[in-house]
Amino acid sequence: MDTAFKSFFLICIIILAVLTFLCLIRTIKGPRLVDRIVGTNMIGTMTIAIIALLAAYLNESSILDICLIYAIMSFVAVIVLTKIYIGIYNEKKSAQHKKEEESQDEY
Repeated sequence: MDTAFKSFFLICIIILAVLTFLCLIRTIKGPRLVDRIVGTNMIGTMTIAIIALLAAYLNESSILDICLIYAIMSFVAVIVLTKIYIGIYNEKKSAQHKKEEESQDEY
């Protein structure tokens, strides 16, 4: 039974690694900034799952500490990227609003 679980964990790790690579392609390719943020979040989530499965595969509970630290770092990274995106969006919106006001003042 132990070998069946180890094989299952190994197969899950390989599948998650392939899916992480596909998310990396989506993150790089884009087309929008929101797609990149979601792709980054998905990469972080799948990496956390890979680390947790690796801890179960190796039967090492100390690796779960690394998993928790990575989860916190991933969360903070997504929050920072979202704050940057909101700042860029607000700047574009205010510039567009200012441009519209200037064009209305000319008439």
